[in-house]
Order: sequence, then C-alpha cells, then structure tokens
Amino acid sequence: MTQQSSPHDLPDVSGLSIAVLGGTGDQGRGLARRFAMAGHEVILGSRSAERAQAVAEELGGGLPVRGADNAAAAQAGDVVIVAVPWDGHRALLESLKDVLAGKIVIDCVNPLGFDKRGAYALPVEEGSAAEQAAAVLPDSRVVAAFHHVSAVVLLDPEVAEVDLDVLVLGDDREATDVVRALASRIPGVRGIYGGRLRNAHQVEAFTANLISINRRYKAHAGIRITDV
Repeated sequence: MTQQSSPHDLPDVSGLSIAVLGGTGDQGRGLARRFAMAGHEVILGSRSAERAQAVAEELGGGLPVRGADNAAAAQAGDVVIVAVPWDGHRALLESLKDVLAGKIVIDCVNPLGFDKRGAYALPVEEGSAAEQAAAVLPDSRVVAAFHHVSAVVLLDPEVAEVDLDVLVLGDDREATDVVRALASRIPGVRGIYGGRLRNAHQVEAFTANLISINRRYKAHAGIRITDV
C-alpha cells in the first residue's frame, strides 16, 4: 500500500534561480531581497539593464542578486516573477512569450485604480491579471501568488520573519506546489493553495481592501488562513 502525499508536503526548491521582472519597483525589490536572503540566485529585470544592476547593488550585503534587462532576466531564471505595473503587463508578457515558454511564471500584479475614495479593483477582460498572463503565455505554467505581501515589510531590515500566508492559485498542481514551496522559503511565510486560476480575480481585488485597512490603521496588514 503506497503512502499518499500530504497537501502540506513541499518539493525541494532550494536550487532554483528566480527572475523578477519589474524588479526595480518596491514589490520586486522586496521579493528579490527575501529570496536572495534565503539563498536563491536572483536576477532583477528592468527595461534598463543598468538600472537593474544599480538596484541589485543597492540591495548589497553580499546577496546573490544581479541585474539585467527583462528579456535576459526571463531567460536566466528557472522561475519568473512578474511584478510590473498593471498598465505595462500585457505588452511585456507578449514581448517575452517565447522566452517564457515552459517556465513557471508567477504573476503578482494587482489591477487597481485609485481615486479620492481610495483603491478599487479594475475590470480585466480575461478575468484577472493572472488569467491575462495565461492567455498571453499559453506555453508557460502561470501561477498567481504574492499579491498581499507588503513591500515595506519585505524591505525592512528589522523584520526577520514575515507574518503572512501567501495564497497560491493555478491549474497546474505541480507548479503551484513549487510556488508554495518558494513562498515558504521566506521565514514566517506559508504558501497556501488557494484554488484554480479562474479564482485569481478576488485575490487580486482583495489588495484594495488591504490598502484601506493599512490606511485606516497605519499598518502593513497581510492575511493568515486558519485551521490549515
């Protein structure tokens, strides 16, 4: 009788390199820093290789981080995180379609608008940013994750452990397991399977609620899932 694996079992991802497209923004820099601290080789991607390298050097401290243009970063990474602004999301992915073929692509983009009443979710033709990525990248393994991680917390040298669960969504169970494992490489973080990619919209949209919470309570709120 074979023993079934537990939903808590995670693969060994310690040897994977990680590219972060849009890696010079706050979210990209924060994720890059934490993954580099966990021992992963990280390649920061930007429209400007020089800008990416400068930010990589700013992260410093002997961390295994280097900069490149987005295409070179996407080529170099075993896993690729998309952390670009929403208005440039589709165009960037379309330009990298061939380079990203066969790779796990983690989309953490939140399509949000802002007005005098605060943040709100924008409508997306495909349903969500992650579903747009899947439509643009049919040969990639698209996973939605890292939407609710505070860049301020990620970049804070005083924060040793990040008090957060990361919801991981996707249609490829092996790929979501890899991303859950990567999330769990950040001390304090758990990667929690959150459903199919078609459910990414409400996860992306919930970021608007977190922004409202943060403004009201002057916090950097995240989420925890109970009884798991």
